[in-house]
Amino acid sequence: MPLSCSYATVLRGKITMNDISQAEVSPPSFLDRIGLPAHLFPGFLGLLLFMIGDGVESNYFSPFLVDSQGFSEGSAALTISLYGVFATIGSWFAGTLSAVLGPRKVMLIGALSWVVFEAVFLTIGVQAGVHWVAVASYAIRGIGYPFFAYAFLVWVNLATPAHQRGSSVGWFWFAFGAGLPTLGSLLASFTIPMIGEVLTFWLGTVLIAVGAGVALLGIRDLRHAGPAAQNGNGLAGFKHALTIIWRRPRVTAGAVVRLVNTTPNFALFVVAPFFFIHQIGFTQSQYLQIVTLVYTANIFANLAFGVIGDRFGWKRTVTWFGCVMSGIGVLALYYIPLWVGPNYLLTAICWAIFAIGLAGFVPLTALVPSMVPPAERGNALALYTLAAGLAAFLGPALVAVVGGAGRMELLIWIFAAMYLGGALLCLYLSSSEDPGY
Repeated sequence: MPLSCSYATVLRGKITMNDISQAEVSPPSFLDRIGLPAHLFPGFLGLLLFMIGDGVESNYFSPFLVDSQGFSEGSAALTISLYGVFATIGSWFAGTLSAVLGPRKVMLIGALSWVVFEAVFLTIGVQAGVHWVAVASYAIRGIGYPFFAYAFLVWVNLATPAHQRGSSVGWFWFAFGAGLPTLGSLLASFTIPMIGEVLTFWLGTVLIAVGAGVALLGIRDLRHAGPAAQNGNGLAGFKHALTIIWRRPRVTAGAVVRLVNTTPNFALFVVAPFFFIHQIGFTQSQYLQIVTLVYTANIFANLAFGVIGDRFGWKRTVTWFGCVMSGIGVLALYYIPLWVGPNYLLTAICWAIFAIGLAGFVPLTALVPSMVPPAERGNALALYTLAAGLAAFLGPALVAVVGGAGRMELLIWIFAAMYLGGALLCLYLSSSEDPGY
């Protein structure tokens, strides 16, 4: 049945015969049939534009600081690390604040923060050459995209019926990943030769503003745009949101599984170039082509596993296609190239198995918040997105502790063990809304 009649009336606790007759005669829209909630479509379109704007700089920011702004490599690395700290903070507070303020306000705060601090970065930091302002403004801007994107993720979970939720979060990650870094980097590859790096930054800012406008002004159904009733009381609600770690152990377990999801992936970003180029023998161009190919497959797999999760079950999909497939894939992408050498096709297939396995975790985004009452779902997603942010730190830190690319085999087995542990932890996750329950 379409959301406009059945889901809304269920939320109000009232179902009339008129609602039922409307549901019978009103077929679902094309968007609803493909798992994309029609009433939230402007939000998904706005998210795509926003993430393209955010991703424009992803593959040239560090060289820009060093080559054009006179930063040392260490200073550039520090700037990006500080940005990562604020992005992690933003990932945590996006869900928490959505429970207290409502996701729409948090999205607005994120968009405004992005635009304002990017303007400070470009005018005072870059054009006036004040390096400390460049570092500080860029770092603080790191809260922008998590606030916007993850608050919308809360909105999607609250406003989507259970039977469609896996597909809807699949569309979320499709839009997110298509923008950052894929289409953003592609856009920059065309615009930098034509208008230069600085104007490309400004173009990204325009896309951020347009995407935010499309999402915030385009969504007309605002029933789930405000704070959760249980958490809408200021500081008390904020404290309630922070205590979910020990009040809801299943949610915490789900967050750990989310940490397992991409920690090995972020670690591979550090060591894989050394392994595949220096040890296996690929050229840098071949390596980059393989990476682009397999992560394009990941984007479309995000979409597919959202739909699969709504049919096969969220927990089953995460367990078998996420944890198990990723564990097999990470072993294959190491051992197969060692055995066959720089074979482009086989290496791409092995890495694609791993990348597609990463997408198998997509239904976890629907499963984790479904394990708590609706008023707590923003809090649950806050913990989930915190885990997503922490993975970006834990992966490189694990590489540093183990010993880098020289200990690649040990790292690979640690990753495989993590995925096995994640599969076992999935046994603890349970929700009556799970299609596979």
